[in-house]
Amino acid sequence: MEQPVTVGRAGHRAGRSLGAEPQAPEAPADLADLVGESLTARVTLDEQGRVTGWNTGAERLLGYTARQMTGRRAADLLAEPIPVRGGLPTLAGLPRWNGDVALRHHDGRKLTVRVLAHHRAPGTGAPAWLLLSALTRRQPRPALDESLVSWSFTQSPCCALAIYDTRLRLRRANEGMELAMALTEEEMLGLRVSEIVDDEAGERAERSMARVLRTGEPQYEENYLRVPGETREHAWSVFESALRDADGTIQGVCLSAHDMTEQFWARKRLQLIAEAGRRIGGTLDVRRTAQELTDVTVPALADFVSVDLLAALDDVAEPPAQVLPADGPLLLRRVALRSVTPGAPEAAVAVGQVDSYPEGSAPYESLRAGRATLQAVTDPAFTEWLAHDPERAAKIRAFGIHSAMAVPLAARGTTLGVAFFIRYRNPDTFRHDDLVLAGELAARAAVSIDNARRYTRERATAVTLQRSLLPQRLPRQAAVEVASRYLPAGGHAGVGGDWFDVIPLSGARVALVVGDVVGHGLHASATMGRLRTAVRTLADIDLPCDELLTHLDDLVVRLNVEGEDGEGGETSGDVGATCLYAVYDPVSRRCCFAGAGHPMPAVVRPDGRVELIELQSAPPLGVGGLPHEATETVLPEGSLLVLYTNGLVVSRDRDPDAGVHRLREALGGPAPSLDAVCDTVLADLLPERPADDVALLVARTRALDASQVATWAVPNDPSAVAQTRKDVVAQLERWGLSDAAFVTELVVSELVTNAIRHAGPPIQLRLIHDDTLICEVSDGGNTAPHLRRARSYDEGGRGLLLVAQLTARWGTRQGATGKTIWAEQALPLP
Repeated sequence: MEQPVTVGRAGHRAGRSLGAEPQAPEAPADLADLVGESLTARVTLDEQGRVTGWNTGAERLLGYTARQMTGRRAADLLAEPIPVRGGLPTLAGLPRWNGDVALRHHDGRKLTVRVLAHHRAPGTGAPAWLLLSALTRRQPRPALDESLVSWSFTQSPCCALAIYDTRLRLRRANEGMELAMALTEEEMLGLRVSEIVDDEAGERAERSMARVLRTGEPQYEENYLRVPGETREHAWSVFESALRDADGTIQGVCLSAHDMTEQFWARKRLQLIAEAGRRIGGTLDVRRTAQELTDVTVPALADFVSVDLLAALDDVAEPPAQVLPADGPLLLRRVALRSVTPGAPEAAVAVGQVDSYPEGSAPYESLRAGRATLQAVTDPAFTEWLAHDPERAAKIRAFGIHSAMAVPLAARGTTLGVAFFIRYRNPDTFRHDDLVLAGELAARAAVSIDNARRYTRERATAVTLQRSLLPQRLPRQAAVEVASRYLPAGGHAGVGGDWFDVIPLSGARVALVVGDVVGHGLHASATMGRLRTAVRTLADIDLPCDELLTHLDDLVVRLNVEGEDGEGGETSGDVGATCLYAVYDPVSRRCCFAGAGHPMPAVVRPDGRVELIELQSAPPLGVGGLPHEATETVLPEGSLLVLYTNGLVVSRDRDPDAGVHRLREALGGPAPSLDAVCDTVLADLLPERPADDVALLVARTRALDASQVATWAVPNDPSAVAQTRKDVVAQLERWGLSDAAFVTELVVSELVTNAIRHAGPPIQLRLIHDDTLICEVSDGGNTAPHLRRARSYDEGGRGLLLVAQLTARWGTRQGATGKTIWAEQALPLP
């Protein structure tokens, strides 16, 4: 026995039970008792042919104990050389071997033994060789066997049949089973199904048969395996049922198998088309769409797929009527490829490169004919092409490529390129069904590629438009230090309506805004611009947070009405948005929030604690008629306020709660700057190509020291104006702002006099010294003053005009019990 007898491990994919509820596998000990392990002589060998396993069945057959045989060469047991049938070169190269072997018994006599040998694949951790011989084949067959056969054909459908006794040993097999296993009934007689099929399919079938014996209930499953000598894997529908005698006692198990390969592949093709519909074209990016076609089809359809687009389409908005050359080579740019081999070493052209294809080449002829072509590498046309391309020919020989398909990519009457499919690891050559399937997939991908190509330029235009609508430079102000990020969605032709803003308010306060308009594209960007302008206008008149959102909600409702078709008077629902508006006061360190369907803001306290601000629940903008309520909280100096849009925390594979949890984790770590905070958050939460726009605004709060604020209660008496002026001048001297005393006296005198004369108590004066000098006079009146032009002989009416001329800006804001008039002076830089 020069070489061990061998058999190939059957190519197999895990099957799945399609029957009743799955049951627990048979316990190994129970199964061993059922099948009778000693009824089969079972020997395992290593690659050198030395014995590594020797069961009691082998000891019964040849008389040697396991201790005597372990480590010995199996060839020592041969009484004569093993016959090799069919002129095969070596037994070691066979996937499986079976036949009669002459062995020498321990007592010296010669035995002719029928052996079935399996060869395990390297690297599985199992012994290299498994040799089997059924001891029961030498026992007389009981009369029951004939009854089993009769029962099987009356109780089971006519198909590939095998009859197993209560020890799960094969007793009968019909012609269909012999063809399926590539073994005769005589060669399988007395063996277990797990010994006939040496892989998981056999073990699973045996466990199912054991359940049949135990429960009497039929079992159903699907198995996939390739028997020796076949290049194509078969799909089997396997049904195991109990065989009972006239008394109802189980006397065996019938295993029937139906070859459902054609139905299986038809189903696989439909599944592949459905998967392509889900996966291809989800974005408006040419390269990604092409890559999605290759990802879907490798390895399901081919071992290597490339997508090449006409180089003539590079940077062309509208393709010419004739993109194929009248003569000469065809230039194609590779935009995507995928291979079953890591690194795609079989590719003759790398992604991004342009290659030339002459007349007669598969891509050229496929595009010129406008139809998919299928060729074997031995076809004359293919051979002639390769004769002029030695590098490609060398790769085809090196990898054993045996067949190829070239499928045109065309959409809306425009030829875009070609998809190329090849096989080398899959031994099955492409067939007509594969060509039809590839054409269907390529047609779907071509439409998406054309969409992506057409809108690639529009995307750049839309991004430029939206960035022009966002703040180009965040304004300088004293209340907070800010940093921001805006990322457009990775796969859309148009961008969305996310925006942010920082708006300086009176009294050194600042408004922080983040919003998100529903939808994408130019319409969403234009709507965003209108809403951002409206927010700045409403903020300029110092509306409270909740009131501002109510007015903004009314605006969105009006935008919807403007877009309706004129029937019924109801809103069309074309415009929808969420918004979060926050106002921070560095004097009181209080921050007011109001939201409309927007994610809750996060706050990082100076000690590192991260918490979410619980806002009153409110619907998105555009619903109309529902209130928006404000929430106030005190923020210690140095707190981080984080506002963001939904795209940061929500994605296709992550729910909002999980996204918010990851945001809190990202904010919990140390960061040297606000820009670093933004970068860390985006890196931790976003994929490489976010599916939605993202706006992120991070602000670190500052607080004005008490020494920077001076406040006086002013009596409701005109005589108090003089003392107020003196107090103001003294405070300015303490601040070192004597140069501003003259203008400030005039402003204070005018504003306090107006409050005493035209409003009512309580009257309060407040000076705020920071980068600017702010003068505020609050009173109990609700009537806002306004500028008017005084006539030549009028004794009054020039005060506010004078204030407006002497200060950088001025204004009024309403409070809960009155109003505040304020004026802001610019100070020279230190």
